[in-house]
Amino acid sequence: NSNYNVNIWTEKITKQISCFLDFNCGKNSAVLLNNNTWFKQINILSFLRDVGKYFSVNTMINRAAVKQRITRPDQGISFTEFSYNLLQAYDFFILNQQYQVDLQIGGADQWGNISSGMHLIHRKTKRVVYGLTVPLLIQSNGIKFGKTESGTVWLDSNKTSPYKFYQFWMNIEDANVYYFLKLFTFIKVSEINKLEKNKNIKNQIINDKSLLAKHITQLVHGKEKLLAAERITKFLFLKNTTHIEESDLQQLKQDGIPFIEVSNVKDLQEALVLTSLAQSRTQAKNMIISNSISINTEKIRKNHIFHEKDKLFGKFTLLSRGKKQHSLLCW
Repeated sequence: NSNYNVNIWTEKITKQISCFLDFNCGKNSAVLLNNNTWFKQINILSFLRDVGKYFSVNTMINRAAVKQRITRPDQGISFTEFSYNLLQAYDFFILNQQYQVDLQIGGADQWGNISSGMHLIHRKTKRVVYGLTVPLLIQSNGIKFGKTESGTVWLDSNKTSPYKFYQFWMNIEDANVYYFLKLFTFIKVSEINKLEKNKNIKNQIINDKSLLAKHITQLVHGKEKLLAAERITKFLFLKNTTHIEESDLQQLKQDGIPFIEVSNVKDLQEALVLTSLAQSRTQAKNMIISNSISINTEKIRKNHIFHEKDKLFGKFTLLSRGKKQHSLLCW
């Protein structure tokens, strides 16, 4: 990758983790480093001589992550991936030498790379350093959270809107609620345990999901974006249009609900077919008659010709079929 792209990624990562780390608090400010700073000054022969000689191929092959790849005929592992273990080990060595870093923390799947760094530092300097791993975040069905999994949520609001982020936590499985409250909020464990004891009380689990969604969304996106996510939720599910803002509808368009761009839609029946809320004009007509269709949360009892007043902020019209199926017309 070019230096230009790497610099852009570095800026984005800094912005994303600034809600968790303080980069401007004096002596203890967080520091974000690019390992290209030291790798660009070293060639492959020097690296093999100064680093590679401390590692046994037998040990590297027996690392769990490598072994799993080698034993699976449908995958295998490239030399680049195999060598990454040494690169991360050298990162730890440089951080220890130049920044006095004695502890590296990572996910459980990083233990092999972390322990290689500990090994390298000890062999080269006789120093004792430490590694700490935390369990990978998994759902109750055993599937891990990760960028390659379906339904992934991102910290970047351009990839996952704050509303979509908020709804993700509102829709997690009941079995995960209290585990995630302990992981992702600063609520006392004793208080979370009390909530869990009352989980069978009517609506308690929903309230606790809301508590989780609020805490995480505010932590990642801030108070203003949390309020926007709550406004959108009330708009869609509680039919409250009082405080909806244009930026809220832009979030819905981004990834909240299906949308279509329109310019000249004749009537409601046509719009329902275009948005796939109905399969035909006949079905659309029957749904309207049966009182299951709404425009901007208002029930419609007969076919409707769209007017300017139907366009929120002159741009958006929300069509709903029942309580859970929605689509946005973008004029």
